[in-house]
Amino acid sequence: MSTEIEINSPKRLRHLKLIGLIALLAAAGIVASGITSRVHAKQELTTWSAQQAIPTVVAYTPTHDLDAQSLVLPGHLSAFVNAPIYARVSGYLHAWYADIGTHVKAGQLLGVIDTPDLDQQLQQARADLQNAQANEKLAASTAQRWTKMLQQDSVSQQDADEKTSDLVAKQATVDAAEANVRRLEALASFKRITAPFDGIVTARTTDIGALINAGGGNGPELFSVSDARQLRVYVSVPQDEAAAIQPGMNATLTVPERPGMKFNARLVDTDDAITPSSGTLLVQLSVDNHDGLLIPGEYTEVHFSLPTSAHSLSIPASSLIFRQAGLQVAVVGSDNRAVLKPVSIATDLGTHVDIASGLNATDRVIDNPPDSLSSGDEIRLQGNPTRTADRSGTSVAGRRPAESAHG
Repeated sequence: MSTEIEINSPKRLRHLKLIGLIALLAAAGIVASGITSRVHAKQELTTWSAQQAIPTVVAYTPTHDLDAQSLVLPGHLSAFVNAPIYARVSGYLHAWYADIGTHVKAGQLLGVIDTPDLDQQLQQARADLQNAQANEKLAASTAQRWTKMLQQDSVSQQDADEKTSDLVAKQATVDAAEANVRRLEALASFKRITAPFDGIVTARTTDIGALINAGGGNGPELFSVSDARQLRVYVSVPQDEAAAIQPGMNATLTVPERPGMKFNARLVDTDDAITPSSGTLLVQLSVDNHDGLLIPGEYTEVHFSLPTSAHSLSIPASSLIFRQAGLQVAVVGSDNRAVLKPVSIATDLGTHVDIASGLNATDRVIDNPPDSLSSGDEIRLQGNPTRTADRSGTSVAGRRPAESAHG
């Protein structure tokens, strides 16, 4: 028995070693296969990530916008002529004949003032004039008699000259008294308050028996008359648009209380100066109001049609990039790589802007560029690489989803 065990043991040992070696080789093969598959998967993932990192964008060519641009600004209406009427004489209001809203003609009586003090001054001035005239008459007859006596050598030349000089002084006194009477009569004419022109009474701030003080600007006016058949429109135009404003150009007005109605206005003039506090140019327009649909003092929207520059290019506002380096636009460069160009805006029209400089008509502008886009970054164009921007600020082919825009 012991002899068989010793003979069979080496064979069994070699068999076990062979099995172990085979198992070891199989395990090594499995490990190598796993490592190889992982390396390949990592390479594929790296390649896929790199491809996905390239943003897909839509590009278009800018357009020449030759249509007139609409500039809408707030304005306010004012009567073409507005006259506050003050009293030239002091007294008490005797009566008034026109209230607010009354249509009056030039020279129509608005009110009458009682002026007892002025009446007494005028009466005294007339009495002084009569006294001066009487003294002048006496001096004239005296000078005439002394002149005849001088011819008869009855009086001296000195005495005759004194009488003649007294006559001249009395005549000057009469002239002064007449001027004083005319002055007081002119003041007395202001007791009648009349309308200076055809218009509407817009204010009456006095009543019967009220104390009236002469002068203007020290208190409220007695009446106010406005001529609203033609109105002035005042608009503050921003400095950026001031160069396009020229006298004689036309505009349209709209008012909130009359929706759907437009009124034609003509630009009369400007103040030719930029207001430092607001940076605007004051513009005056005139509008016909014979039908009375517009009211002085109300708010209005003024629509200007401004011509555009033949060199300006229109792009959607979504293409603009606002960064520390300034305002930029991304365009498609050579080898499908992005190029950032600094630009300046001529006119901001909300959904789209007119570019004054920095772009060429042949540039392919990237719409809605990713926030992380830099010059030299590789990009992928979606569909047709060149599209045309329309007035609404979107490409004609439509916008891509936001996910595609940012890769």
